[in-house]
Amino acid sequence: MPDQPQSLKTTPLTNLHIECGARMVPFAGYSMPVQFPPGVKQEHLHTRAQAGLFDVSHMGQLLLRGANAATALETLVPVDIIDLPAGKQRYALFTNELGGIIDDLMVSNQGGDVLYLVVNAACKAGDLAHLQAHLPADVAIETLDDRALVALQGPKAAEVLGRLQPEVLNMVFMDSRMLTVAGVECFVSRSGYTGEDGYEISIPGDKAEALVRTLLAEPEVEPIGLGARDSLRLEAGLCLYGHDIDTTTTPLEASLIWAISKPRRPEGERAGGFIGAPVILEQLANKNWQRKRVGLKGEGRAPVREGTLLFSESGEHIGTVTSGTYGPSVAASVAMGYVATPFSALDTPVYAEVRGKRLPMTVSRMPFVEPGYYRG
Repeated sequence: MPDQPQSLKTTPLTNLHIECGARMVPFAGYSMPVQFPPGVKQEHLHTRAQAGLFDVSHMGQLLLRGANAATALETLVPVDIIDLPAGKQRYALFTNELGGIIDDLMVSNQGGDVLYLVVNAACKAGDLAHLQAHLPADVAIETLDDRALVALQGPKAAEVLGRLQPEVLNMVFMDSRMLTVAGVECFVSRSGYTGEDGYEISIPGDKAEALVRTLLAEPEVEPIGLGARDSLRLEAGLCLYGHDIDTTTTPLEASLIWAISKPRRPEGERAGGFIGAPVILEQLANKNWQRKRVGLKGEGRAPVREGTLLFSESGEHIGTVTSGTYGPSVAASVAMGYVATPFSALDTPVYAEVRGKRLPMTVSRMPFVEPGYYRG
């Protein structure tokens, strides 16, 4: 294992990763496993076929408490939080005054005027400052730095976790509950970021290694690193913050219209009222964004990486790739990126410039794989 800078943080599972043969790399200020001995491709395919276990403890976990927590959070996101039922989770976006995306996050209603948030690792300090600056004094913010977070993903995930806690079998996509798993009180949501069925499990840090060892002892489960997590989420058409979305992209440009809840749209009962609403709702009303995030599929196996320039058939520079790889599940080069809106229609031919050659790609529907989410 290469030496890691002393300043890197570790997760409660770091020693277990090393024991399992992980190659550790710096990521968002943490020492994280990028891959295990089987390698990225096999880890990817194992997750699609059985169940993969991911350490995502570097993500930020926090609680908002107070009778006005949902109302207050709605001033920061274009999402319906007030009507989010207890035991349900929703995807949300923090936006800035220009309509750009500060971060994407998950929000769960734990009941009892408590919201549970999971934010991106690289953004969590900024997100905490953003919340502290904008939420009223009657909404308490509690960071959960002492907890681990793991994701059990794949078509066998429910079967595996159901052996330890049968109640998870009654959950559907985006359900969230406090449950005892192998004797440990956990916060469990039926969600994840691979496009597969699965669960995210928040665990007290001092109990995490024992619970993860129990999960890894199941025959269907293998540890999976960040390399395969990235290729899985790309095949699933899911954005990586700081790459596919950032403070310069609006939800409309990012093809995240679905993340603007109907009650927050111009015709909704609580229209606007969030930071950046004038820009975002104007774009929504007039459909006047100049670029759009699209899926791209190549004709060969050569991966088209982030930063690759995209050209039209006539040779005009029309955009840039933001994520790209060889997709093991689809056996083709897959990518996403931004193109000028006139070139964003499905089946539009584009060309990616790779080492002086322009490789043909086609604007394609995302996700590139059929989602496995369990909706009941």
